[in-house]
Amino acid sequence: MTILDQPRAIVGSAEPRIATAPLRDLNAETSYGFAVIDFAREIGHPLLPWQEVAVIRGGELLPDGRPRFRIVLLMVARQNGKTELPVVLSLFWQFRERWPMTFGTSTQLVYAEESWRKAVNLARRTPLFHDQHAPGNKWLVRKNGSTESFTYDGCRYKIGAANEEGGRSLTIDRGIMDELRQHKSYDAWDAMEPACSPQHAQIWCMTNAGDSRSVVLNDHQDSAREFIETGVGDPRLGLLEWSAPEDAEPDDVDALLQANPRVGYGLDLDTLVQAGARAKRLGGRALAGFRTERMCVRVKLMNAAIDPRRWSDGNEPGTLENERRRLAACFEISEEGDHATLAVGAVVAGDFVRVETVREWSGPAAAAQLERALPGLLAQINPRVLGWLPNGPGAAVAAGMKAAKWPRGMKVEEIRSETPAVCMGFGKEVAGGTLLHSGQEMLNTQIEESEKVARAGGWIFVRKSGPCDAVYAVAGAAHLARTLPKPREVSGKVHVAG
Repeated sequence: MTILDQPRAIVGSAEPRIATAPLRDLNAETSYGFAVIDFAREIGHPLLPWQEVAVIRGGELLPDGRPRFRIVLLMVARQNGKTELPVVLSLFWQFRERWPMTFGTSTQLVYAEESWRKAVNLARRTPLFHDQHAPGNKWLVRKNGSTESFTYDGCRYKIGAANEEGGRSLTIDRGIMDELRQHKSYDAWDAMEPACSPQHAQIWCMTNAGDSRSVVLNDHQDSAREFIETGVGDPRLGLLEWSAPEDAEPDDVDALLQANPRVGYGLDLDTLVQAGARAKRLGGRALAGFRTERMCVRVKLMNAAIDPRRWSDGNEPGTLENERRRLAACFEISEEGDHATLAVGAVVAGDFVRVETVREWSGPAAAAQLERALPGLLAQINPRVLGWLPNGPGAAVAAGMKAAKWPRGMKVEEIRSETPAVCMGFGKEVAGGTLLHSGQEMLNTQIEESEKVARAGGWIFVRKSGPCDAVYAVAGAAHLARTLPKPREVSGKVHVAG
């Protein structure tokens, strides 16, 4: 479906694409969300359709009156109004349900304070609340690092930063954790979650998708999805996820509508589609950012060196067995010295480059094992050239290369091009669809987990994010294969040009 196929009155999906199913029919008796909807209208701050669905689903009640979900994980793309929900919910909990402690956090205190300030200003404008709090600013506390509002009977809305201190020493009845994707450790979670100890307590976690570093979000999202799919896990962890399918294109209208329920209510679809098309053209960080922020799709890396989907497109099982007269080999060692890889590449029919790893070594002695095994392996493979990157860890092994006995006619040389040129050239081959491989598991893993970092004149693969010696090895092999003279036929025999 394209933008031209859509009527102008199109709106985003009010229903989440993925959600924990309710235990029973939801109505005013089985979900406090209906009361929230009425409350929002009463104070002149009505909810959007998708927000109404969220509070109905998230407000489901057990037969004994407790919230069905102790943790509500609400995921939706940015700029859809997810941070407006805490404004209404906090006022509902404080002034209508009168819970003693509502506590809100975000990655920075200023962000948590933004929602708190909106709630305070709305309460000030609402005559319904005027007899429940002191006049002026006398119902607000903002000193000694504490920011909170309170009613005459002591119902408090307090905020704090999401860190190892946020929520400690408190007993929390209702919790709000915004931007869960930014939690790179469990420090903040371990501070707040145990404080939500009452049987009736509930935490609402609001976020869009993250990357592999978003450990708290990813763990909870995976657990909730497992329960949805298999029934195994925590039935009191609820997931409400407005997201695009993982394999959707960034300019797919249907996918964008699933992740952006505010389309038609102030969010422009044309702008989203054009931004998606631009991210698709740019790739890399721009595409990863669009997928997490505007499609609510988890990505492995925000700054991936190789587009994983383009890499997958090049997975065409095959062999280099018939390309021995044009093989180029390259080896590399991980920065920690605990993994090493020998790879080969060759230019094949259609001017494609095919690469594959020949052997890998793991453990503290990986470099020594590589050095001992190379002569025998190269005698079997018989490549035309063996190379390494002079500025990489493999240079340590290369010191003894000149004295070793190698197959006759094989060149042994360092790759003279700058490392950024080798890395960027490999990325260009993948992006352009001219790189073929057979989907080897170890290589796939390293490709998917390799980021890029700027260097003079371009970028290189990041080694510190995990072993990426195999990525360097295949990139070097592809580079050497492209620079070898092409074989030519003379009198029925293969001769090497140059």
